[in-house]
Amino acid sequence: MDKVQQQHITQLFNIRYPIIQAGMIWASGWRLASAVSNAGGLGLLGAGSMYPDVLQEHIRKCKLATDQPFGVNVPLLYPDIERLMQIIIEEGVKIVFTSAGNPKTWTPVLKAAGITVVHVVSSAAFALKSEAAGVDAVVAEGFEAGGHNGREETTTMVLIPAVCEKVKIPVIAAGGISSGKAMVAAFALGASGVQIGSRFVATPEASSHDHFKQAVVQAQEGDTMLSLKKLTPVRLIKNHFYASVKQAEDNGASIEELKTLLGRARAKAGMFEGNLEEGELEIGQVSALIHEIKPAAEVLQEIVAEYNVVRRELLAFSL
Repeated sequence: MDKVQQQHITQLFNIRYPIIQAGMIWASGWRLASAVSNAGGLGLLGAGSMYPDVLQEHIRKCKLATDQPFGVNVPLLYPDIERLMQIIIEEGVKIVFTSAGNPKTWTPVLKAAGITVVHVVSSAAFALKSEAAGVDAVVAEGFEAGGHNGREETTTMVLIPAVCEKVKIPVIAAGGISSGKAMVAAFALGASGVQIGSRFVATPEASSHDHFKQAVVQAQEGDTMLSLKKLTPVRLIKNHFYASVKQAEDNGASIEELKTLLGRARAKAGMFEGNLEEGELEIGQVSALIHEIKPAAEVLQEIVAEYNVVRRELLAFSL
């Protein structure tokens, strides 16, 4: 790996590889986070699907399962955000990734507690605002990513160099990355590390339902689409729920009508409980390249091995 780029992230988080496992709702519990951290990456707990007491339990179990650094991903629009942050600080979590909100609100509080803060962005403009808020790094997440997405619909190939051009802090690439080849591309575009979500869903350690994991490995090119743009854009596997949303959007449904259609616990029903027809199935475009369920440590080691092979091949290639 490029030593200068690698050091930005590996030293920031005190990890071996500049690979971060995304803090995904209904997938990123203590088993997955600790497995990735034990393998040399940075595991993240996904607080977006956890009540405060559940998050506290996962933090404590993660501490018991690994002596390596791990962090928590926190959507800043979480309804009980004050309690979540209190638990994170009280439990001595050292790394927090924030998303879906204004980083100015909580970054100073977290930094005052000695916590390294990273914010997820979907544009260079938001990256600049995050840098001004005092974060230590940003995750630049492209349009290909699963889950909730930026309205700009900028692809990773365009977003990464655009963000790297604007900010001085380390940039972590996300969206469409599941392999060593993609990691090489991200580094070539200026990233200092990568955040990987979808590939780690298809692992035994992910807390998502086995039916959802099977849907991920069976997904083909074109099986995911960005939806619910009037609310918060989210990339979904096409199913009956997606078809209902698309029909409503095509018919000009209002925000309130879409909220009614979405209802409550739709994501939990799909990804955690395995309802593949009526549930919300959030996953990235890269699911088309994921063909089997493997242990998280094996996934990480394969990414690193492929990265090193491809990098050597490129070094030997000249025009």
